[in-house]
Amino acid sequence: MNRTLVSLALVPSFLLAAGCGSTTQTATPSPAGPVTTAPAPVTTAPAPVDPVTTPPPTPSAVAAGLLPPTSTKEIEVDRPIDTQPTVTGARFGEHRGFDRVVIDLKGDLPGYTARWVPKLIQDGSGDPVDVEGGAYLQLTITPAVAHTEAGKSTWTGGPIFQAKLGNVQNVVKTGDFEGVVSVGVVLDHKAPFRVLEQKSPNRLVIDIAH
Repeated sequence: MNRTLVSLALVPSFLLAAGCGSTTQTATPSPAGPVTTAPAPVTTAPAPVDPVTTPPPTPSAVAAGLLPPTSTKEIEVDRPIDTQPTVTGARFGEHRGFDRVVIDLKGDLPGYTARWVPKLIQDGSGDPVDVEGGAYLQLTITPAVAHTEAGKSTWTGGPIFQAKLGNVQNVVKTGDFEGVVSVGVVLDHKAPFRVLEQKSPNRLVIDIAH
């Protein structure tokens, strides 16, 4: 059985869609009845969904036929768009053989890069992020914002969200600066990964092998 944890926003079922642009690794896409003396069947009501700790009812990535990723190559997708989307949150969970981090978006799918970095740095200030890990994967989303026009954050909490999954240890909000939103993934160890684009609603998915 998969163990699943979630960080922030809820999103409906995953639907894979192919990425586009230039990349060094494919970015993959009634009324009551009469009274009776017979015992009523025993049923269990579903637990209420907690928006912070309970995942939405989505199909298992394993059931969808996905195997763990196999490449450690960095990814770059360039996608010019007229209106920059808003990052509304991030969530994560563990599947058989890999961990998944989902970045929820409101608006068009933007461009992005996924690169290995020696440490995580806060955009703007340049200050190092106080997290320890065996490897660090930096996702840079552009153009994008994580705040309203009034300056209120649309991705609340953090900046460090503890995951403690098979490989992903933390997800870190490292920047929302000048049309760029940055997300750092702290890993126990460097491992193959992939980036998937999903729609309805739009989101970016990063799968990282255990």
